[in-house]
Amino acid sequence: MAVNLLSDKGTPIDQQKFTWKDLVQKPISKMNVDAFTRVRIILMNGIESESIRFGHSCARMNKELQASLAKIRRKEQHQQTMVNWLLPADQSPLETTIGYEQVAIEVTASLARVEPDPYIAQVLRFGLLEDFDHLYRYSALLDRLQGIDANTITQGYTDIVPGRPTADEHRDPLDDLREHYDKKRAQPLTKFHAYTIMAGEHQTHDYYMHYGPWFADPLARQLYAEIASIEEQHVTQYESIIDPTESWIEKWLLHEANEVYNYYSCVTQEEHPHVKAIWERFLDYELGHLQYAMEVCKQIERRDPAEILPETLPEPIAYKSNREYVRQVLRDELNLRADGTRFVDKSQEPDRSLQYRLQLNQDGSPTQTVAAGWSWAPGGELTTRRGLKEAA
Repeated sequence: MAVNLLSDKGTPIDQQKFTWKDLVQKPISKMNVDAFTRVRIILMNGIESESIRFGHSCARMNKELQASLAKIRRKEQHQQTMVNWLLPADQSPLETTIGYEQVAIEVTASLARVEPDPYIAQVLRFGLLEDFDHLYRYSALLDRLQGIDANTITQGYTDIVPGRPTADEHRDPLDDLREHYDKKRAQPLTKFHAYTIMAGEHQTHDYYMHYGPWFADPLARQLYAEIASIEEQHVTQYESIIDPTESWIEKWLLHEANEVYNYYSCVTQEEHPHVKAIWERFLDYELGHLQYAMEVCKQIERRDPAEILPETLPEPIAYKSNREYVRQVLRDELNLRADGTRFVDKSQEPDRSLQYRLQLNQDGSPTQTVAAGWSWAPGGELTTRRGLKEAA
């Protein structure tokens, strides 16, 4: 399946219509669907959320773009609704959280493996090990509160073991900033990676901020608060790798092209027929959005979109287990820390981050407490405790 970003028309925006029944389709089954279908649903919700967020931010700064952005943004809002409502009602917020962390691990690993810019690849690997630890901490909470094995969600694709300890991830804000790619020299894949990972991490932050207060358990509330803080750091990290000299219209075109790229990636690998049909529909819709944005670019900036966009898409995001790759990164880079935009051994971490972390953790770290004495074992809390008792 080939997609030409510059010439494929897709579905014109005036033909993109929805009804309420159409928007709320049959959800997936949390027990009978492949984990990577859930991964794609969660990521594409984040991609759509970022599109809407960008559209509002851009409109607040550009009067002449407000009408055009409003037309596209309404379509994106309806698309996000359809995608997000595919998640089932019997999947608890904590189970969904496990899905969010699996997205962060497997998608970040897939991007890092093929990222052509060595520095950006390092940035991705650095964040990867932190999200890897978050999965472990939330898995302990799922076991503790619901007696559920997180592997019922991850389905064995992703290891459930510690990464860089979350308690060690808290950094001074200056140590979360990174060098940005050069818009004139960066490959399209690098730009798509940056926009994709920023979108995914931003929705994760917002999800944890929304659902953290829903828990009655004090430790659960603290755990969500701690990890949400790290997700904000990740958003800071990933947005800083995007070239800030891109014009608003350049960024709009890249957002639309990245949505095409992500839906294309979903279409090429989705096996769930109902969900795949949605990906195919929205791939056509996003091509229509891109064509519309390109016309605006020609009218407002008097530029050829070919100066900004590639004609053909890179290879799609690989939705597959990255277990061995993550294990290797864990062995090689666990002790890396940040010093400004550089990555250094933890012995060289700047005092500003050490002091920042010391202050935050002075009353203890919820992520340390929740996993104290816990390690993942098949079957969840009851099986784990029974096994420990028998071993004693």
